[in-house]
Amino acid sequence: MASILAVDDDLLLLKLIRKILERDGHHVTAVSDPLVVKDLSLSGYSLVLLDVMMPGISGIKTCEEIRKTSHVPVLFLTAKGQESDKLIGLMAGGDYTGRWGRL
Repeated sequence: MASILAVDDDLLLLKLIRKILERDGHHVTAVSDPLVVKDLSLSGYSLVLLDVMMPGISGIKTCEEIRKTSHVPVLFLTAKGQESDKLIGLMAGGDYTGRWGRL
């Protein structure tokens, strides 16, 4: 299965993401501090799940930093849903899943 990096400052949500993905057989590295991402080697990950609104550095800035060294797919987890927010995420290097909106 996939090796996934999940980054979110909400510890309860991060725990839930990890539990669901591990239940499905994925290996999950859960990180609550987005500043830690710059110190990780992303070459072993199949996917990065990234919250947008985090303290210290936003998910948008974190994605921009990831794109300087890696082409790993990045999907944003966010409550933001305006078209402008989606465009900002794509311009930062986020990947498009083929659908907009909530599951």
